[in-house]
Amino acid sequence: MRLFFLKTKSRVESSPGAESRWLVTDATRLLEGHLTMPSTEKRDTHHKALTLNLDASAFGSFAEIGAGQEVSHWFFVVGGASATVAKTISAYDKEVSDDLYGSGSRYVSRQRLEAMLDKEWAQLLTQLNKTRGMETRFFSFVDTVSARNFAGTNDPHGWVGLRFQLQPGGPPNDVLLHINMRDPSNVLQQEAIGILGVNLIYTALYELQTRESFLAGLAQDVVKERIEIDYVDLRGPVFERWDRRTLLAHLVKAGFAEAVFFPSKGPSLPPTEAVYKKAVVLAPGNFGHVDSAHSKVHMRLLASGIQELRKELGETNAAPAGFFCLSAAPFTSDEPAPEIPDLLARIDALLTAGGDVLLFRQRELYYMTALVNRYTQAPVRFVAGLSLFIRAFEGIYGNLEGTLLEALARLFAQNVRIYAYPMTSTELRERLKSLSASGWEWSETNGLVSATQLRRAPPLGHLFAYLLASNFLVPMQVPTTLGADA
Repeated sequence: MRLFFLKTKSRVESSPGAESRWLVTDATRLLEGHLTMPSTEKRDTHHKALTLNLDASAFGSFAEIGAGQEVSHWFFVVGGASATVAKTISAYDKEVSDDLYGSGSRYVSRQRLEAMLDKEWAQLLTQLNKTRGMETRFFSFVDTVSARNFAGTNDPHGWVGLRFQLQPGGPPNDVLLHINMRDPSNVLQQEAIGILGVNLIYTALYELQTRESFLAGLAQDVVKERIEIDYVDLRGPVFERWDRRTLLAHLVKAGFAEAVFFPSKGPSLPPTEAVYKKAVVLAPGNFGHVDSAHSKVHMRLLASGIQELRKELGETNAAPAGFFCLSAAPFTSDEPAPEIPDLLARIDALLTAGGDVLLFRQRELYYMTALVNRYTQAPVRFVAGLSLFIRAFEGIYGNLEGTLLEALARLFAQNVRIYAYPMTSTELRERLKSLSASGWEWSETNGLVSATQLRRAPPLGHLFAYLLASNFLVPMQVPTTLGADA
């Protein structure tokens, strides 16, 4: 640790004032063996990179593909990078990348990211573990990114990964992220990735006390406005007590992601990959009842929607993907937002029944439409009980200049329709009462009400009739007695 003390002393002498005070404090804590840095104050990207450069125990490699070497660049800019950067590489050419990391996977994918992590980590330990392993916490940062291309025609997204040790010679831990970039230009996206990368390394080495501190440090100055994180995977002993599902739900609750995906079978994925280029059926709802009887009703609703879309597309097309859709926002404006344990209980009930789940940040259906249509041009269909459509129809859209008309235009954009699932007359009456919705009348058949039997007093009644006549609202005839909790 003597090398670190001398280097820090030199930097402090040339940096008077507030900066020198926090450097002295951090150096003292590190020399005493406390490898976790204080987190009482937010530090900008410059200070984070400099802190890492001044920590003689942290040493690693950087492999960045697709958006420049913006993360490693920070460590060179702030000074002292030779104490932190073992190697930096950018394999832009596909043949070069295949030679380094193997062929057979997409270049912006989890498979490519993990191949990069394995290769860089193995090389780092092979070259340096004998000489530095007793005193060094090694790390390997990698990313593979599709930033905005020159024509502006691609979907800017990427995979970001970090493998690191918390103690010299300790076991490795991994953080894998999928990100969507929101900045309008390539240059700004590169800048944002640089900030995110520094945040990730700094937070992993110094701010892993809690899930909240980890995500807050990761998101500082860049997530929400510039970068969306819609997938996190954590591996290694340091994360053994962290619940991955809670972390995913927190991404949505904290506004870091528009949606996250919970599969009933198979590996977890970003929502972008779950819906990519697929015909999609979405079953939105509150799903407050988590017993098996209600779960069977929910599955029957989703299965009916998938069957309806298969008939519409023809049997020769690929089977549509179906998802239950929950929202982290309150179901109505006068109730509190659900807490994460409550959301996970609802999600678990749907997963146990065999359904895949998308958890959205917003509750309005047109937000769900907007996200799914970012990643597929195939048909998108909602399947919902009549009461949910009525709620959307009667909603107050004060956040939109065009209010209801704009909400409907957004909802039905790009080949979107709603399959209206029948409800029992009793259930419909109770739901309308809870929604304080008036002006609706209906007839019934065997106790069931379909969309064609529902009427609304003018002037909204004219709009409702138009949606029916134009096939934006598609009535479903299901002759089974229903509970319409969905």
